[in-house]
Amino acid sequence: MKSDKSPFEIERHGEIAVITLSPDLDAMHEKDMESAAALVLRPLEDNPPDGLIFNLGRVNYMKSLVLSFLLRCHRRVKPSGCEVVVAQPSPLIRELLHTTALDTIWPIYDTVAEAMTALSD
Repeated sequence: MKSDKSPFEIERHGEIAVITLSPDLDAMHEKDMESAAALVLRPLEDNPPDGLIFNLGRVNYMKSLVLSFLLRCHRRVKPSGCEVVVAQPSPLIRELLHTTALDTIWPIYDTVAEAMTALSD
């Protein structure tokens, strides 16, 4: 059974964009992920934010395809000077970010509010 719900939610709060990942992401096939990623990346390229938050609060597991998507977002916004951070990772995802050394390029915050505050300073 296929879900009609988007695997990503994008919200803009002024110059900060928040991408909330759905737990359904890991069930997506690579082709579907590419299409969904294009829908997310296009607005980021057209109107780059000053800050980007990956909200991982609804995700308990993350396969390499999802990590690849996050890195692609990072590469698209970084040239414009956008700061990228992660909010609300589960302990397992926090460990994954540490193991892959992504925690050295993305600051990690316990809540989206903390991440918003850090990006607003």
